[in-house]
Amino acid sequence: MHVLLVASAFNSLTQRVHAELRDHGHRVAVELALPDAPLGDTVRRHRPDLVLAPMLRTAIPEDVWAAYTCLVVHPGPVGDRGPSSLDHAVQDGETRWGVTVLQANAEMDAGDVWATADCPVPPVGKSDLYRGEIADAALEAVLLAVERFASGTYVPRPQTGGRARPPVRQEDRRIDWAVDGTERVLRILRAADSQPGVRDHLLGADWYLHGGHREDGLRGRPGELLATRAGAVCRATADGAVWIPELRAPRVAGRPATPRLPATLALADRPDALSERPPLPELPAPPDAGPCRPAWSDIGYHEEGRTGFLTFSFPGGAMSTAHCRRLLDAYRTACTRPTTVLVLGGGRDFFSNGIHLGVIDAAADPAEESWANINAMDDLALAVLTTTDRLVVSALGGNAAAGGAMLALAADEVWCRSGVVLNPHYRLMGLYGSEYWTYTLPRRVGPVLADRLTSEALPVGAAAAQRLGLTDRTVPCAPGDFPRETQRLAVRLADLPATASRIAAKKAARERDEARRPLAAHREAELARMRRTFFDPDAAYHALRRAFVGKERPSATPPHLTRAAADRRGVTGLAVPDAAPGPGSC
Repeated sequence: MHVLLVASAFNSLTQRVHAELRDHGHRVAVELALPDAPLGDTVRRHRPDLVLAPMLRTAIPEDVWAAYTCLVVHPGPVGDRGPSSLDHAVQDGETRWGVTVLQANAEMDAGDVWATADCPVPPVGKSDLYRGEIADAALEAVLLAVERFASGTYVPRPQTGGRARPPVRQEDRRIDWAVDGTERVLRILRAADSQPGVRDHLLGADWYLHGGHREDGLRGRPGELLATRAGAVCRATADGAVWIPELRAPRVAGRPATPRLPATLALADRPDALSERPPLPELPAPPDAGPCRPAWSDIGYHEEGRTGFLTFSFPGGAMSTAHCRRLLDAYRTACTRPTTVLVLGGGRDFFSNGIHLGVIDAAADPAEESWANINAMDDLALAVLTTTDRLVVSALGGNAAAGGAMLALAADEVWCRSGVVLNPHYRLMGLYGSEYWTYTLPRRVGPVLADRLTSEALPVGAAAAQRLGLTDRTVPCAPGDFPRETQRLAVRLADLPATASRIAAKKAARERDEARRPLAAHREAELARMRRTFFDPDAAYHALRRAFVGKERPSATPPHLTRAAADRRGVTGLAVPDAAPGPGSC
């Protein structure tokens, strides 16, 4: 079928629906619902068999839903209505939730039901939940609804009852630090972690707080800042404390939105907020506390048998210069341990999305910070590529894009959860890219497919990624089960008799590749192009970065999305062998 996706943004769920429908053989195009583009004219131009709205903040107009079957993905169970469904679920402490695919009509979220799916609600942030359990349920419901529509015989059932709940406003998110305990504070913070944040007063200034993690040891006067760790600040609640990773300054009227920044960096940029107070102590997390360590940190390490696990989780998957350098230090330390296999990643959410555009945009000199950030990413990728005394596995429990996707490819094996979406390209940010991608991507998929992936700039689902050779293993599990499944598989890999010979062969292959073209040559060529872009004030990268950070809406749907793409084998129009070459797996 020809399916037209109508969305307010090409966000993570829209990308996953796009990738998986293509993988099921449908022709898929995307149109963004923009104020100055009449949706009726847009839809009629495509003449789709089905209109599907994975993420839409506005109502579909009558001239569209009256002429075409329009299915809307609502992130709530049948009967739940309104724009803040997940906010309510997380803030109210729901333990199960659901997704409903319903037909658009004159009343928002009240149309006939085509499919539903339910899911657990673990104690994680709203955005993590949305990309994980909610996205899994959404795809289950979407694929069923599309199958039912294609059959031509299914009759959707009308909704009965239900309630339209109001949007969650900042007054509903207010934290009373003198009264609210840690559980309530965490629910409020998690329900607003990515957007819109929780507006609060801190150190004499107004801020939006983004994200929250429990602290089990520190105590203090409620509302007081107690310590810092890895860019986060620890704040006392009525009965404990929480770590807040990011802060955002309020938007100034007439100016673009301000970026979320690591909390200590945001406060450092506002010296008035820190005046007349002693510096907060930096408290590193206890080392080697295991995968379920009670002390929060964005980087952790533990071992199981002959396998090391270097975990990391940075908000939004963005890796600043400081993030990269700290992770590189941790990686080098992990490489001193007597392990046979080292797993990089393994968490449930984003692996990495590359350089931190927010930190770059907030820097006094964005060009210099861009240059520092890409070199720090390259240093990390180089450390992985030149590890020849053990096997390195990149474990992607969540999505990866741009330099983060290429960082994953530096490992010997790439494993990803079945719900992962990869965006192995840079051009939408006006960049050529680095992280040794000119070496790692062609060695996995060949030069022709590498060029196609980076130029078409379309998302690739987990199943297609494995068929193409981008990844080596797809782990079919729930988001919360990925760390445990990764540990089981990695421990087994370390115990295989063939692993020792693979390590020896890996070292020999690296030496042959180095003799053919040194890694330094790849880096020099990539960075020469990146440097020209970073330090050219007229380069498109700067405007694209500012638009991304400032959350500016595009004036039109990007052309590469409007073209209907059919993709049974992973990449539009490109025949791929049944057994695409790759480095193999255990």
